[in-house]
Amino acid sequence: MTSARVLGSEGSRAVLHVDMDAFYVSVELRSRPELRGKPVVVGGTGARGVIAAASYEARRYGVHSALSSVVARRRCPQAVFLPGDHELYARVSAEVHEIFQAFTPFVEPIALDEAFLDITGALRSLGTAAEIAQRIRTRVHDELGLECCVGGATNKFISKLASKQAKPRIVDMSVVPGAGVVLVTPGSELQFLHPLPVQALSGVGPSTLERLDKLRVRTVGDLAQIGLPSLISVVGRAHGQHLHELAWAIDDRPVESDRVLKSIGHEETFSADRQTHDELHREVVRLADAVSSRLRAHGTGARTVTLKLKFSDFTLVSRSHTAAAPVATAQAIIGIVEPLLRSVSLNLGVRLVGVSVSNFAEPTEQLSFDQLLAHSGAAGAALPERVSPIASDWTSAAGAIDAIRDRFGSTSIGPASALSATGLRLARKGAQQWGPDHDLRT
Repeated sequence: MTSARVLGSEGSRAVLHVDMDAFYVSVELRSRPELRGKPVVVGGTGARGVIAAASYEARRYGVHSALSSVVARRRCPQAVFLPGDHELYARVSAEVHEIFQAFTPFVEPIALDEAFLDITGALRSLGTAAEIAQRIRTRVHDELGLECCVGGATNKFISKLASKQAKPRIVDMSVVPGAGVVLVTPGSELQFLHPLPVQALSGVGPSTLERLDKLRVRTVGDLAQIGLPSLISVVGRAHGQHLHELAWAIDDRPVESDRVLKSIGHEETFSADRQTHDELHREVVRLADAVSSRLRAHGTGARTVTLKLKFSDFTLVSRSHTAAAPVATAQAIIGIVEPLLRSVSLNLGVRLVGVSVSNFAEPTEQLSFDQLLAHSGAAGAALPERVSPIASDWTSAAGAIDAIRDRFGSTSIGPASALSATGLRLARKGAQQWGPDHDLRT
């Protein structure tokens, strides 16, 4: 957008939104160059999987993120399906964010593949917003072999819409390159915003869109012309106020470089429904083990534990319990989750189970690595989930378990119920983010 004013001028903020292009797919293609130019998708490859990312060649066939893997295969039978590797993407994401940090300390991660950057204070020393945006794109490409798009504006809301406008798009089954950088300058926000379809606003889902359609609201500009009282009468007070402010480009949210941790959790979708409490107990043990490890890595404990179950008919049940003292071990989490699990009927069959913790507080004392070795005698031994190796002192042993994994690898120790013929089957962050993996054709 052109204007006599530039981002950061006359005291205005300069906020960038950087969005990686088909991030998961692009990371995979770095080691699979033979797949470039082909329809490639990353995500759950099983019948209950969903798509995490699709190359632009796959998007030509209507394949996109959050689409069912079954539907994606139907739309694009020739697509190459790759299972996701969350640990790899997290490592590459950290490298991307190191580049962001070179331009400003005010970086707010939104996901592995996108972030907000407040560059207001960097303009004097690093150049204009346009120059900084292009330098970010160049470094990401030259150092990591990846592409990204950058949107810039005076606030987060408009900058994110701008980055979307900067992306490549599909026109008549062809991939049309995007601008790469789109900046919305101060004073031109409404000129940029009002022609967009109303569903471009966050919070306008199918239900809200249907209500607005009855008012003949098609664009953001149409919505802006509706009086606030009328809008509230249609969609409710809080939602109406939110949409009204967005329609007038009002967004005062700061870029939060230090986002407060609110919860830690793991969940898994099964390729076949679990029917009994004993079956689910084994899964809960694995999830609790992973959650407790992450808790301790953050140096905290949690008072509230939540069990999540999704049944075969997609009914969702959630049960929570708040303990008197913070917990940080798998055993303590299991002790809370088990009664919650036993209180739920499993007649319908369970397709997904999740364990999460929140309400953080000071962690507990932990035992040293050398002390645990003296008691256990073998670093690689599987650890039974119901029997303590040292007089039921799981709180103390937890730190030593972490140390063993740091030294010998994540699969060197874990709950006995996670032991299989191929080793310990431990839950990993993001490992099942897009559903269980197995070949849909089997």
